[in-house]
Amino acid sequence: MRNEQLEKVRNGKGFIAALDQSGGSTPKALASYGVKEGSYSGEEEMFDLVHKMRSRIIESPAFSGDKILGAILFKATMERQIDGLDSADYLWGRKQVVPFLKIDNGLADEANGVQLMKPMPELDQLLARANEKHIFGTKMRSVIKENNQEGIAEVVRQQFEVAKQIITAGLMPIVEPEVDIHAVDKAAIEQTLKEELIKAVDGLSDDQLVMFKLTLPEEDNLYHDFTSHPKVVRVVALSGGYEPNEANERLARNNDVIASFSRVLAEGLSADQGADEFNTVLQATVDSVYEASLT
Repeated sequence: MRNEQLEKVRNGKGFIAALDQSGGSTPKALASYGVKEGSYSGEEEMFDLVHKMRSRIIESPAFSGDKILGAILFKATMERQIDGLDSADYLWGRKQVVPFLKIDNGLADEANGVQLMKPMPELDQLLARANEKHIFGTKMRSVIKENNQEGIAEVVRQQFEVAKQIITAGLMPIVEPEVDIHAVDKAAIEQTLKEELIKAVDGLSDDQLVMFKLTLPEEDNLYHDFTSHPKVVRVVALSGGYEPNEANERLARNNDVIASFSRVLAEGLSADQGADEFNTVLQATVDSVYEASLT
Protein backbone atom coordinates (compact mmCIF):
# COMPACT_ATOMS: atom_id res chain seq x y z
CA MET A 1 0.00 0.00 0.00
CA ARG A 2 2.74 2.48 0.90
CA ASN A 3 4.54 1.92 -2.41
CA GLU A 4 1.28 2.54 -4.25
CA GLN A 5 0.70 5.70 -2.23
CA LEU A 6 4.28 6.88 -2.84
CA GLU A 7 3.85 6.35 -6.57
CA LYS A 8 0.62 8.36 -6.57
CA VAL A 9 2.12 11.25 -4.60
CA ARG A 10 5.28 11.30 -6.69
CA ASN A 11 3.79 10.99 -10.18
CA GLY A 12 0.04 11.50 -9.99
CA LYS A 13 -1.84 14.40 -11.55
CA GLY A 14 -3.76 16.50 -9.07
CA PHE A 15 -3.22 18.36 -5.81
CA ILE A 16 -3.15 17.86 -2.05
CA ALA A 17 -6.13 19.11 -0.06
CA ALA A 18 -5.23 20.77 3.25
CA LEU A 19 -7.96 19.94 5.77
CA ASP A 20 -5.83 20.50 8.85
CA GLN A 21 -7.18 23.58 10.62
CA SER A 22 -6.27 23.25 14.30
CA GLY A 23 -7.79 24.72 17.47
CA GLY A 24 -6.73 28.27 16.75
CA SER A 25 -8.02 28.44 13.18
CA THR A 26 -11.07 26.19 13.55
CA PRO A 27 -13.53 28.91 14.74
CA LYS A 28 -12.63 30.99 11.68
CA ALA A 29 -13.07 27.99 9.37
CA LEU A 30 -16.48 27.22 10.92
CA ALA A 31 -17.56 30.86 10.70
CA SER A 32 -16.71 30.91 6.98
CA TYR A 33 -18.83 27.78 6.66
CA GLY A 34 -21.76 29.55 8.31
CA VAL A 35 -21.44 28.11 11.83
CA LYS A 36 -21.20 31.03 14.27
CA GLU A 37 -18.85 30.82 17.23
CA GLY A 38 -21.68 31.27 19.75
CA SER A 39 -23.61 28.29 18.39
CA TYR A 40 -21.42 25.68 20.10
CA SER A 41 -19.87 25.29 23.54
CA GLY A 42 -16.46 23.86 24.30
CA GLU A 43 -13.63 22.49 22.18
CA GLU A 44 -15.09 18.99 21.82
CA GLU A 45 -18.32 20.28 20.30
CA MET A 46 -16.32 22.62 18.06
CA PHE A 47 -14.24 19.74 16.73
CA ASP A 48 -17.35 17.61 16.24
CA LEU A 49 -18.78 20.37 14.03
CA VAL A 50 -15.60 20.86 12.04
CA HIS A 51 -15.31 17.08 11.57
CA LYS A 52 -18.85 17.11 10.20
CA MET A 53 -17.78 19.85 7.76
CA ARG A 54 -14.63 17.99 6.72
CA SER A 55 -16.53 14.72 6.37
CA ARG A 56 -19.05 16.40 4.10
CA ILE A 57 -16.23 17.67 1.89
CA ILE A 58 -14.46 14.29 1.81
CA GLU A 59 -17.68 12.31 1.16
CA SER A 60 -18.70 14.59 -1.71
CA PRO A 61 -18.42 13.05 -5.19
CA ALA A 62 -16.36 16.14 -6.08
CA PHE A 63 -13.64 14.94 -3.71
CA SER A 64 -11.94 11.98 -5.35
CA GLY A 65 -8.56 10.53 -6.17
CA ASP A 66 -9.01 11.42 -9.82
CA LYS A 67 -7.99 15.01 -9.06
CA ILE A 68 -6.93 14.96 -5.40
CA LEU A 69 -3.73 13.07 -4.62
CA GLY A 70 -3.69 13.51 -0.86
CA ALA A 71 -5.35 15.18 2.10
CA ILE A 72 -3.68 16.67 5.19
CA LEU A 73 -5.63 15.96 8.37
CA PHE A 74 -5.62 17.42 11.85
CA LYS A 75 -4.99 14.96 14.71
CA ALA A 76 -8.63 15.07 15.85
CA THR A 77 -9.71 14.10 12.32
CA MET A 78 -7.32 11.15 12.28
CA GLU A 79 -8.89 9.89 15.50
CA ARG A 80 -12.46 10.17 14.18
CA GLN A 81 -14.35 8.14 11.61
CA ILE A 82 -16.08 8.85 8.31
CA ASP A 83 -18.97 6.56 7.39
CA GLY A 84 -17.83 3.94 9.89
CA LEU A 85 -14.17 3.89 8.86
CA ASP A 86 -11.15 5.60 10.37
CA SER A 87 -10.63 8.83 8.43
CA ALA A 88 -7.36 7.71 6.82
CA ASP A 89 -8.83 4.36 5.83
CA TYR A 90 -11.85 6.08 4.29
CA LEU A 91 -9.61 8.43 2.32
CA TRP A 92 -7.48 5.69 0.80
CA GLY A 93 -9.98 2.83 0.71
CA ARG A 94 -12.96 4.71 -0.66
CA LYS A 95 -11.41 7.69 -2.44
CA GLN A 96 -7.83 6.65 -3.33
CA VAL A 97 -6.61 9.84 -1.61
CA VAL A 98 -3.34 9.54 0.33
CA PRO A 99 -3.66 10.57 4.02
CA PHE A 100 -1.21 12.98 5.69
CA LEU A 101 -1.21 14.35 9.25
CA LYS A 102 -0.40 17.80 10.62
CA ILE A 103 2.00 17.14 13.49
CA ASP A 104 3.30 20.49 14.77
CA ASN A 105 2.07 22.16 17.96
CA GLY A 106 1.90 25.62 16.42
CA LEU A 107 4.39 28.46 16.27
CA ALA A 108 6.81 29.84 18.84
CA ASP A 109 7.12 33.59 19.42
CA GLU A 110 8.92 35.53 16.69
CA ALA A 111 12.70 35.85 16.96
CA ASN A 112 15.26 36.71 14.27
CA GLY A 113 12.42 37.47 11.87
CA VAL A 114 10.96 33.94 12.01
CA GLN A 115 8.63 31.76 14.02
CA LEU A 116 10.02 28.32 14.70
CA MET A 117 7.80 25.38 15.63
CA LYS A 118 6.99 24.90 19.29
CA PRO A 119 8.64 21.88 20.95
CA MET A 120 7.08 18.50 20.18
CA PRO A 121 8.00 16.26 23.14
CA GLU A 122 5.24 13.78 22.27
CA LEU A 123 6.25 13.42 18.62
CA ASP A 124 7.43 9.80 18.81
CA GLN A 125 4.09 8.72 20.30
CA LEU A 126 2.18 10.74 17.69
CA LEU A 127 4.15 9.16 14.84
CA ALA A 128 3.48 5.71 16.27
CA ARG A 129 -0.22 6.53 16.41
CA ALA A 130 -0.10 7.81 12.83
CA ASN A 131 1.33 4.48 11.72
CA GLU A 132 -1.42 2.63 13.60
CA LYS A 133 -3.99 4.77 11.79
CA HIS A 134 -2.43 4.12 8.35
CA ILE A 135 -1.18 7.67 7.77
CA PHE A 136 1.31 7.98 4.89
CA GLY A 137 3.03 11.25 5.72
CA THR A 138 3.16 14.34 7.91
CA LYS A 139 3.23 18.12 7.62
CA MET A 140 4.81 20.74 9.89
CA ARG A 141 4.82 24.52 9.53
CA SER A 142 7.21 27.34 10.39
CA VAL A 143 6.87 30.97 9.27
CA ILE A 144 9.48 33.39 7.91
CA LYS A 145 8.73 37.12 8.08
CA GLU A 146 12.06 38.84 7.43
CA ASN A 147 15.18 38.22 5.37
CA ASN A 148 17.26 37.28 8.39
CA GLN A 149 19.81 34.68 7.32
CA GLU A 150 20.32 33.35 10.84
CA GLY A 151 16.59 32.98 11.42
CA ILE A 152 15.93 31.32 8.06
CA ALA A 153 18.81 28.89 8.57
CA GLU A 154 17.37 27.98 11.98
CA VAL A 155 13.92 27.33 10.45
CA VAL A 156 15.40 24.96 7.87
CA ARG A 157 17.63 23.26 10.47
CA GLN A 158 14.66 22.59 12.75
CA GLN A 159 12.44 21.41 9.89
CA PHE A 160 15.02 18.90 8.66
CA GLU A 161 15.89 17.70 12.15
CA VAL A 162 12.24 16.78 12.70
CA ALA A 163 11.93 15.45 9.14
CA LYS A 164 14.67 12.89 9.85
CA GLN A 165 12.79 11.75 12.97
CA ILE A 166 9.66 11.32 10.82
CA ILE A 167 11.57 9.36 8.16
CA THR A 168 12.97 7.05 10.85
CA ALA A 169 9.37 6.36 11.90
CA GLY A 170 8.59 5.25 8.35
CA LEU A 171 6.54 8.27 7.31
CA MET A 172 6.94 10.90 4.59
CA PRO A 173 7.62 14.44 5.92
CA ILE A 174 6.24 17.54 4.22
CA VAL A 175 8.66 20.35 5.14
CA GLU A 176 6.76 23.66 5.26
CA PRO A 177 8.83 26.83 5.85
CA GLU A 178 6.09 29.32 4.94
CA VAL A 179 7.12 32.81 3.78
CA ASP A 180 4.70 35.50 4.92
CA ILE A 181 3.08 36.88 1.75
CA HIS A 182 3.00 40.35 3.36
CA ALA A 183 6.75 40.48 4.03
CA VAL A 184 8.26 43.61 2.47
CA ASP A 185 11.33 41.67 1.34
CA LYS A 186 9.49 38.52 0.27
CA ALA A 187 11.56 37.95 -2.89
CA ALA A 188 14.84 38.27 -1.00
CA ILE A 189 13.56 35.93 1.73
CA GLU A 190 12.75 33.32 -0.90
CA GLN A 191 16.25 33.48 -2.38
CA THR A 192 17.80 32.99 1.05
CA LEU A 193 15.37 30.16 1.84
CA LYS A 194 16.17 28.39 -1.41
CA GLU A 195 19.91 28.47 -0.63
CA GLU A 196 19.30 26.97 2.81
CA LEU A 197 16.95 24.31 1.44
CA ILE A 198 19.52 23.28 -1.19
CA LYS A 199 22.16 22.75 1.51
CA ALA A 200 19.74 20.80 3.70
CA VAL A 201 18.33 18.51 1.02
CA ASP A 202 21.77 17.81 -0.45
CA GLY A 203 22.80 16.71 3.04
CA LEU A 204 20.20 13.94 3.14
CA SER A 205 21.23 10.34 2.51
CA ASP A 206 19.90 8.55 -0.56
CA ASP A 207 17.17 6.80 1.41
CA GLN A 208 15.91 9.98 3.10
CA LEU A 209 13.08 11.46 1.05
CA VAL A 210 11.07 14.61 1.79
CA MET A 211 8.37 16.76 0.26
CA PHE A 212 8.33 20.57 0.26
CA LYS A 213 5.34 22.82 0.88
CA LEU A 214 6.35 26.34 -0.11
CA THR A 215 4.75 29.74 -0.48
CA LEU A 216 4.05 30.74 -4.08
CA PRO A 217 7.20 32.72 -4.96
CA GLU A 218 7.69 36.19 -6.45
CA GLU A 219 10.04 34.75 -9.08
CA ASP A 220 8.20 32.18 -11.16
CA ASN A 221 9.79 28.71 -11.10
CA LEU A 222 12.18 29.72 -8.32
CA TYR A 223 11.84 26.27 -6.77
CA HIS A 224 11.76 24.30 -10.02
CA ASP A 225 15.14 22.66 -9.33
CA PHE A 226 13.56 20.85 -6.41
CA THR A 227 10.86 19.28 -8.61
CA SER A 228 13.48 16.99 -10.18
CA HIS A 229 15.71 16.55 -7.13
CA PRO A 230 16.15 12.83 -6.35
CA LYS A 231 15.48 13.36 -2.63
CA VAL A 232 12.37 15.53 -3.08
CA VAL A 233 9.26 13.47 -3.83
CA ARG A 234 7.02 16.46 -4.68
CA VAL A 235 6.88 20.23 -4.34
CA VAL A 236 3.50 21.59 -3.32
CA ALA A 237 2.41 25.18 -2.84
CA LEU A 238 0.45 26.81 -0.05
CA SER A 239 -1.90 29.68 -0.85
CA GLY A 240 -0.72 31.70 2.15
CA GLY A 241 -3.73 33.99 2.11
CA TYR A 242 -3.77 34.84 -1.59
CA GLU A 243 -7.28 35.07 -2.99
CA PRO A 244 -8.31 31.93 -4.93
CA ASN A 245 -7.90 33.39 -8.41
CA GLU A 246 -4.49 34.86 -7.65
CA ALA A 247 -3.35 31.65 -5.96
CA ASN A 248 -4.32 29.62 -9.03
CA GLU A 249 -2.71 32.12 -11.41
CA ARG A 250 0.55 32.13 -9.46
CA LEU A 251 0.51 28.34 -9.21
CA ALA A 252 -0.03 27.90 -12.95
CA ARG A 253 3.13 29.96 -13.59
CA ASN A 254 5.23 27.54 -11.49
CA ASN A 255 5.78 24.42 -13.57
CA ASP A 256 5.63 20.98 -11.93
CA VAL A 257 4.47 22.45 -8.60
CA ILE A 258 1.04 21.35 -7.37
CA ALA A 259 -1.37 22.97 -4.93
CA SER A 260 -1.90 22.23 -1.27
CA PHE A 261 -4.55 24.84 -0.52
CA SER A 262 -6.84 24.95 2.53
CA ARG A 263 -8.94 28.12 2.58
CA VAL A 264 -9.35 28.00 -1.20
CA LEU A 265 -10.86 24.51 -1.06
CA ALA A 266 -13.65 25.57 1.30
CA GLU A 267 -14.38 28.78 -0.59
CA GLY A 268 -18.10 29.26 -1.16
CA LEU A 269 -19.15 26.22 0.88
CA SER A 270 -21.87 26.66 3.49
CA ALA A 271 -23.57 24.48 6.09
CA ASP A 272 -27.01 25.47 4.80
CA GLN A 273 -26.37 24.47 1.18
CA GLY A 274 -28.25 21.50 -0.19
CA ALA A 275 -26.26 18.55 -1.53
CA ASP A 276 -26.48 19.60 -5.19
CA GLU A 277 -25.32 23.17 -4.57
CA PHE A 278 -22.57 22.08 -2.16
CA ASN A 279 -21.20 19.49 -4.59
CA THR A 280 -21.40 21.89 -7.55
CA VAL A 281 -19.45 24.62 -5.72
CA LEU A 282 -16.85 22.15 -4.47
CA GLN A 283 -16.47 20.58 -7.92
CA ALA A 284 -15.80 23.99 -9.48
CA THR A 285 -13.10 24.68 -6.90
CA VAL A 286 -11.51 21.25 -7.30
CA ASP A 287 -11.48 21.64 -11.08
CA SER A 288 -9.85 25.09 -10.95
CA VAL A 289 -7.11 24.02 -8.51
CA TYR A 290 -6.53 20.81 -10.47
CA GLU A 291 -6.10 22.74 -13.73
CA ALA A 292 -3.64 25.14 -12.12
CA SER A 293 -1.66 22.13 -10.81
CA LEU A 294 -1.21 20.60 -14.28
CA THR A 295 1.31 23.11 -15.65
